[in-house]
Amino acid sequence: MNDVEEVDLYEVLGISNSASKSEIKKAYHKAALAHHPDKVAEDDRAEAEVRFKAAKQAYEILNDDDKRHLYDTHGMSAFDPSNGMGGGGPDMDDIFAQMFGGMGGMGGGGFGGMPGMGGMGGMGGMPGGRNVPRKGRSVEQDYEVSLEELYKGKTTKFSNTKNVICTTCKGSGGKQGAKSQSCGMCGGRGAKAVLRQVGPGLVAQETVPCGPCQGSGQVIPEKQRCKRCKGKKVVESKNVLELYIPRGAREGERITLAGEADQLPDQEPGDIVFTLKEAEHDVFERAGADLRAELKISLVEALTGFNRVVLTHLDGRGIQLNVQQPNGKVLRPGQVLKIEGEGMPMKRSDTKGDLYLVVEIDFPEDGWLKNDAALKQLKDALPAPDHEEKKHEEVEEVEIDFDADMEDFGAGSGDPRAGGGDWEDDEEAGEGGPQCATQ
Repeated sequence: MNDVEEVDLYEVLGISNSASKSEIKKAYHKAALAHHPDKVAEDDRAEAEVRFKAAKQAYEILNDDDKRHLYDTHGMSAFDPSNGMGGGGPDMDDIFAQMFGGMGGMGGGGFGGMPGMGGMGGMGGMPGGRNVPRKGRSVEQDYEVSLEELYKGKTTKFSNTKNVICTTCKGSGGKQGAKSQSCGMCGGRGAKAVLRQVGPGLVAQETVPCGPCQGSGQVIPEKQRCKRCKGKKVVESKNVLELYIPRGAREGERITLAGEADQLPDQEPGDIVFTLKEAEHDVFERAGADLRAELKISLVEALTGFNRVVLTHLDGRGIQLNVQQPNGKVLRPGQVLKIEGEGMPMKRSDTKGDLYLVVEIDFPEDGWLKNDAALKQLKDALPAPDHEEKKHEEVEEVEIDFDADMEDFGAGSGDPRAGGGDWEDDEEAGEGGPQCATQ
């Protein structure tokens, strides 16, 4: 593993790669003063020390003509004693070609009106005859939809900003007759190895596109660059895209807009891929093509039946139930009623799943019976209790607490069967709670 992390020393000091020695020195003094560990709050010292050391390293290399030339030519790998600068290591171009057929990169497009999205493309071809057309990276984005939209289907339009090939220079990045030269930062490879910290004291090496050449391995001198794209080979373009979500689509389904991601020379554009995320609904729960909802009825409806609209469906229709109970059939709490064909639509079909209604009974408030006569009428109408009363030698009438809480059941006993069902932890037991005793 390479022990040298690839950093942009000019960026560390906040200067351009054409800065003079005096500008380098001035930038170093400014950075050293701003990030000196003794000049910041104690909480910020660790970060300040890292920045201070980075500024010092950048100054020591860039202020020395020979070291600066090595850095501009080979990057930080020039200062890694383990690589021997050209020793018998593997050919990085061959490794890149085997892994990727060329490196993938990132563009700078985005989607208007759809927060959190950015366009992504791929890098230009690698040097050395490997410039083969290939597909760029796709854009992956979650898209939240309501259950109503999944029930009825939805078509939405949105503006998309992406990179397209510059028509002025036809993707060359330069004026007519301009000649590119090998990038000094990556040595013409189009990519560089960097170290990423993956844990305390642990680093991993990964390969990333080279920034100055945008992964192409070649740069065009500033005076020869295309005036429109400034040598970037691509320009921003806006277009309007249409996203169609079919009826009955499900959570996790992917909808692809082919070829709508960023463009780069010698590449087929990647796709924009939306992954559907179903928003939680206030009334319905979904499982496959079936729906579930609570059926809230009164006690009198549970006992005598009803004929009314009980809920509003996802398409705005009122769902009416006619529950007649001529034989005294009673609806009970937790009972499930199934309505066939009133669930979610199934894709590429005219059929639907089923709707399951779980009965929940609203009992009347205390004191709803206003007098003894009404109470007697209710008792006469309801069936008599069928339990047999056991004879006891002694009977005691006790008082009742109508507002008890099962959380108080066994509270403080440490018994796992108590309310909540959790043993107290050691700290609580040590503060006066129950403890194990040695017999």
